[in-house]
Amino acid sequence: MASTLLIVALVLGTRSIATPTPAIAASKLTMLGADVSSLQHGEDLGAKYYYANGTQGDPLQILKDNGVNYIRLRIWVNPKSGYNNETKVLQFAKSVKAKGLKLLVDFHYSDTWADPGHQSKPAAWANHSISQLQTDVYNYTYGVCTALKAQGTTPDSVQIGNEINVGMLWPTGQVINSNFTNLGLLLKSGYNATKACNSGTQVIIHTADADSDAHARWFYDGIKAQGVKWDITGLSYYCYYHGPMSGMTNVVSDMISRYGKPAIIAETAYPFTTANADSEANVVSSSSPCSGYPATWTGQYNNFRDVLAAARAGGAIGVFYWEPTWIATTGNGWDPTNPASGDGWDNQALFGWTGGANPAIALFKP
Repeated sequence: MASTLLIVALVLGTRSIATPTPAIAASKLTMLGADVSSLQHGEDLGAKYYYANGTQGDPLQILKDNGVNYIRLRIWVNPKSGYNNETKVLQFAKSVKAKGLKLLVDFHYSDTWADPGHQSKPAAWANHSISQLQTDVYNYTYGVCTALKAQGTTPDSVQIGNEINVGMLWPTGQVINSNFTNLGLLLKSGYNATKACNSGTQVIIHTADADSDAHARWFYDGIKAQGVKWDITGLSYYCYYHGPMSGMTNVVSDMISRYGKPAIIAETAYPFTTANADSEANVVSSSSPCSGYPATWTGQYNNFRDVLAAARAGGAIGVFYWEPTWIATTGNGWDPTNPASGDGWDNQALFGWTGGANPAIALFKP
């Protein structure tokens, strides 16, 4: 019965929860971001979005009206889906900039997902040596950046790799036995290409190390020793993967003091239900993925509120919510090679199953 009532509430867009008071935090967040990389495909397939009062609206405008000022878009080299490639990112960047939002381009340097466990080379680069890969990274990064610049949508920041805990473009750029040589060469190519395109574009080096200061130091010390430059340190933080928020606060604080660079939480999210909107199993399905935060609207609200506060307490300048607009839409699934795949993230979006905004979306407002 409880699950049935939840489904009815989601469909009707009920908003009956009490809104907690945001926590007082130590520093101001200037990068209030949302990674909406799946949004373009979803809208093309008919996805609709609504303000909390039920009024239909442009999802970018809804996010902006709720305090978002930065949009993150991933880019793959040649994905089979035909989305998240250079052509589509160039198109969507126009919509982002037209709303007065800043743009972060997240280079995966792959044809598909890149994360701590997967960093496959694009098929076109599969047999390339480290020397060739340096050229590939430079030319691709410079080409995308200059194309964006030419159409008046210069990226405000870029990520050279996504969650590259032990390297990128495996196996050539993988860190083995603490040997950062090849990774350092690749990161320097990406940095130099970005600055050649536009010196003001900020370069972010992103790992999923918010749970381990020791590993974060190992990684960033390692690339620094290779002469790698970067402007902002990026960390992913999901409490169900990375543990207590106090640990994240400490890592953020140490990264800032150790390297003298600002830091951001480049990804975070939390579920608002255990129910599933499609046939794809949810990535997180527990009724209480993290202690004290049930998978409910209130739990999602409180978790995001506290992540923002913990990031500020560590001195972070930004937090990005990962895929808040990825509601279940047939054809817009996980697998870019399989149009029939479903959405395992529908219960962690900031919009309900019929596109209505969840209460947590309001937390972007300072």
